[in-house]
Order: sequence, then C-alpha cells, then structure tokens
Amino acid sequence: MRTSIVRSVQSAIARSRSRSSSSTYVCARAYSSDSVPERKVAVLGAAGGIGQPLALLMKLNPLVSKLSLYDIAGTPGVAADVSHINTRSEVCGYAGEEHLGKALEGADVVIIPAGVPRKPGMTRDDLFNINAGIVKSLCTAIAKYCPHALVNMISNPVNSTVPIAAEVFKKAGTYDEKRLFGVTTLDVVRAKTFYAGKANVNVAEVNVPVIGGHAGITILPLFSQATPKANLSDEDIKALTKRTQDGGTEVVEAKAGKGSATLSMAYAGAIFADACLKGLNGVPDVVECSYVQSNVTELPFFASKVRLGKNGVEEVLGLGPLSDYEKETLESLKPELLSSIEKGIKFANQS
Repeated sequence: MRTSIVRSVQSAIARSRSRSSSSTYVCARAYSSDSVPERKVAVLGAAGGIGQPLALLMKLNPLVSKLSLYDIAGTPGVAADVSHINTRSEVCGYAGEEHLGKALEGADVVIIPAGVPRKPGMTRDDLFNINAGIVKSLCTAIAKYCPHALVNMISNPVNSTVPIAAEVFKKAGTYDEKRLFGVTTLDVVRAKTFYAGKANVNVAEVNVPVIGGHAGITILPLFSQATPKANLSDEDIKALTKRTQDGGTEVVEAKAGKGSATLSMAYAGAIFADACLKGLNGVPDVVECSYVQSNVTELPFFASKVRLGKNGVEEVLGLGPLSDYEKETLESLKPELLSSIEKGIKFANQS
C-alpha cells in the first residue's frame, strides 16, 4: 500500500475531472486502466474522523476503480473533495439511508468505520450499545445489496461487532466466514513502530504479528517472533506489550477529549483493504493479521495471521512458537475476549 500510494501520486499527472452533484449524491468520472481489474470499494461512515482520511487513502490506491462513500450526512462534500484528486477511481458520495443500497451495489470490499469515537475515560466496551446498533443495520444492508463482498470491520468494539455481523449474515443466509474480517492492523502498525523505536532498527523492515482481539488486554503482540531480531529484556517486552495494548488510550488522552485514533486507524484500514484487493486480484502470499472466525484456539473468533486470496480468507495460519510470557498472556486474555464475543452474539439475536 505504501508504494502503491507513492506510485499513484507520482503518476497522477495532467488528468481532468467532471462531476455532477445534489445534496445527497455526487459522482465523478473514472479513468480506465486496462492492466488492473475493476474493483469497487465502499466506505460506510465516510464523513467521519476515520472515514474522511480513509476515503483519501483509498482514492490514492490504484487498485480501486470505483470508490463509494456513504454516511448519514456530509458525504457528497467529501466525495466532491476527493474526486478532484487525479487518480484512477470514480468517486460517488451518498448521504442518507435511502441511498445505502446504491452505495453498496456491486461492491467488492466494504470498509466500516461508522460509529461514534471514543472519549476520555470511555472503554471500547462503553461504545457497544451505540455502535452495535449501527453495525447491525449496515450489515443487514450488506447482506441484501452486496452479499459476496469482503467486509472489513473497523467499528469498535471489534471483538463484538464482528460476531454481530456474522449473526446478521447468518440470519440472512449470506454468511461466509472467509469474507468477514475484523481490522486489527492498527495493533500491528503500533507494535512495529514501538518495537523499531526500542530496538533501534529500520521500521520499514520490521514485522510483528499481533494475535487475540482488538481491545486492551486482548491485544497480544508476539515480540518473540519480531524481525529483525533484537536483544530486548523481559521488562522491555512487557512495556512494549502494554504500550501496544494502550495505544488507543494514549491517543485519546493526547487529544484531550477532542478525538481518538482517527488518522493512524485510517492508515491501518487502508493497508488492510489494499491487502484484500491484492488477494482478490490473485497476488500470491498476501498475509496480514486479522480477527476472523477461527479454530486456532477454542474461541470462535480470534486474530492471527491470515493468508488472503480470491475468496477472502484462504488460510488461517497458526500462532507459531510462543514465549512463556506470551503463553501466559494468551491464556489470561481468553475470558475477556470470549465475553465480548458472547455479548455481540447476544445483541445480534435480540429482536
């Protein structure tokens, strides 16, 4: 994704745009690219704090031919803005529930950052009652209008919203476990960044798998498997783990009540969506960490390395060798993660 963005910006020269708009809908013409398959990406919640920078990053992705931006309000303006960027994709903005179906029709990948952000003192679980209802409604529409799309769930709490989405799709008869993903990429991005700083290595060369869930102690970076190898102390590893787990809180507190981790989350969401698009296009050996239906542990949903392909999940990879600290931490996170999963399933099955 990083090189794709740079390449896209460097090659986007001397192209023009035309558009038509109304208060609830705006579209701009696309430019053809014979060498890359046509792919439509829909962003639900595109006018929000994550949605706007995510829309920008997806507009810069040369694998996207159609970019559909949806929110309850404000989306035509976002669409008009990013449509002026001289890259390949056609941009359409849709505002209001009556346009949700049109936004979703034909989508190959649907990214869901919709919902309210965290505020100081608010845990991811505090977000549940608000965001769970939003996710349930959006997934009902996905089941109807683009049941075969790859769904990238960003809306928190991901540990619960992914099970909610699964239950909604099951009720609609469209559930495919290979096509539903909880986006945990931000945990990986943070783990790489923090590890590189402590180990004094080039961050571009760092790889750190992150397993478990996407909230607090359920986040488990496997620094024992990090590359390049570094001789870090047990205390350093524990501190890096804690910082990765508390990364969202660090940003919320730094913004002093005026926002959450929107920009880094948009970047992480764009990285994972790019991986999904590459998989759909047949690029081999695309591997990212994601929170998916899994039998790697006894939990029904779990984040680990996943190989992506033309059908979404091609293979859920094993955890690999764990240190004693990681084994202990893995066992300690399971009850909380299971509780979040069960809470999502219970919500989805309520009338």
